[in-house]
Amino acid sequence: MISKEERAQILGDERLGAGNVIHRLKAYGRSLDDQVLWTDGTWLAPDGTRPDVLTLGQLHEIVEIYAGWYHAQGVKPRDPVAVQTFSSTEFAINFMAVQSLGAIPSFVNGNLKPEIALEYVRRQGAVGIITDEAHQENFKQNYERLGLRFCVTASAIRADDRQPLPKVFPYAHDKTDPIIISHSSGTTGMPKAVPHTHETLLYAQLHRLKLSVGTAMGRLLVALPGSHNAAMSVLMFGLLLRSPVYLQSSQRGSDVLDAIDRFQPTTVFGFAGTYGEIATSDLSQRKMGSIEAWYNTGDAAHEAHVRALIAQGSYLTVGEDFKRHRIAGSVFTDGLGSSETGYSIFHNGHKPGSASYGRCIGKPMSFAEGAVLSEQGVPLPPGQVGRLGVKSPTLTPGYWNDSKTWHQLRLGGYWLTGDLSIQDEGGNFYHLDRAPDAIRTVNGIVFSTRTEELLLRELPELADCTVVAVAPDGVRADWDGDGVADAYVLLQVAASADETDWTSVVNEVLDTHGFPQLTKAMRMDASDVIKGATGKVLKREMREKFRTRLLEQR
Repeated sequence: MISKEERAQILGDERLGAGNVIHRLKAYGRSLDDQVLWTDGTWLAPDGTRPDVLTLGQLHEIVEIYAGWYHAQGVKPRDPVAVQTFSSTEFAINFMAVQSLGAIPSFVNGNLKPEIALEYVRRQGAVGIITDEAHQENFKQNYERLGLRFCVTASAIRADDRQPLPKVFPYAHDKTDPIIISHSSGTTGMPKAVPHTHETLLYAQLHRLKLSVGTAMGRLLVALPGSHNAAMSVLMFGLLLRSPVYLQSSQRGSDVLDAIDRFQPTTVFGFAGTYGEIATSDLSQRKMGSIEAWYNTGDAAHEAHVRALIAQGSYLTVGEDFKRHRIAGSVFTDGLGSSETGYSIFHNGHKPGSASYGRCIGKPMSFAEGAVLSEQGVPLPPGQVGRLGVKSPTLTPGYWNDSKTWHQLRLGGYWLTGDLSIQDEGGNFYHLDRAPDAIRTVNGIVFSTRTEELLLRELPELADCTVVAVAPDGVRADWDGDGVADAYVLLQVAASADETDWTSVVNEVLDTHGFPQLTKAMRMDASDVIKGATGKVLKREMREKFRTRLLEQR
């Protein structure tokens, strides 16, 4: 961890931003022998090896080798360069190399469908792509149509064929220069391309650095998708903190648990889907003792999963004697954010004994502003449901090559997250649902995520559940619709659970808590859940799949 002097040096550096972190560290005089980046073996280095760990000096050398190769291909400042791979380390190396030239890495999640990936890259206007063997053929077959100048894998960039760098290196970024394009989860179809600038992607991390950074940030396991800007943001923060960072390419719960066993992190960063899989695993067989904290971003996590995780590990706290004590359990910071916000705008902390659940996402960070908005963009008073809007200096400047969509998602000066929310009298926000996933039924509006939260909390037999709508042809019954639909809940039930009338069980729970009742509850397998590139459940596709199944049964 950094000293107070190093922290002051960072906070006083007006040149520092998301586009030059490793170069500024070198200028600070950081030891090039410091081990800084641990990998999962998914990336092929220029010397033909798959290193387990890189020092700051090795990282600099590799970034320069990559930058020299890109420069030799004619890559210039402000050129988008596409990157699609399954390796988080490969995303990170290209992130630092491309932006060192003033060019813009455009990340493509390796799980995107091939046809969507092609169209997405075309829309970016990318001059070339670096990819892996699993994805290269898709682009080679469409090379000319996409206007690419190169389409290679990491094996093309060799240490023994090092190319000269530009005369001015690294590139000097202005705070408004774009330094990355990552994309949204694509739950509604084609992902939105989200750029971030030299300022926006590091703003929140520098804000955090002004505050106290405890021992929990000592060793960081990044289990976020490598293609997501949040993964790069955490990586940069770790480098600044002099904290070892492990980049985990797979977001499957079992794979992340394997990484925890190997790396013994103090803090894990991930999405709610990963935490759900971890929480429902047998953690007694895992080495969880090093864990002090969990950070969630994207969608808010479910209470049942949070409670399972904060029972692990230990953390430091200040007792009544004003001394630090280590106590059992860990801290889970639940954050609601998105690619567009560049950071989780809302934070709600949980630790053993916490009671602030019920989809509470807390209050906005001190540098941001949130509001529950009417359809006219007017902030609503506590107790009224509306659209969640945010303002923040971390917000993307707009969608790449799609200003129309960007402006359609602005209302009353706020950017709309796509979520439905409500506030209490204390100013705390509660996440109810995504607007397209809310269901208008004859019994009232079913907020699918809020309903899932309650069922997981009250029915320990459930590993997970998904609430979906089935509407008649031509009827729209979501938040923006005016029709009604049937609401079904699909239950992942423990194999040992007895056969029972799950519809009655579910509706009894809902009725007890004043929630609208559902049409029917049905069991499903984990394999029935359709997830997108970033691991989010695609309720749009789940609705269609389930609707088709019901029609076949009639």
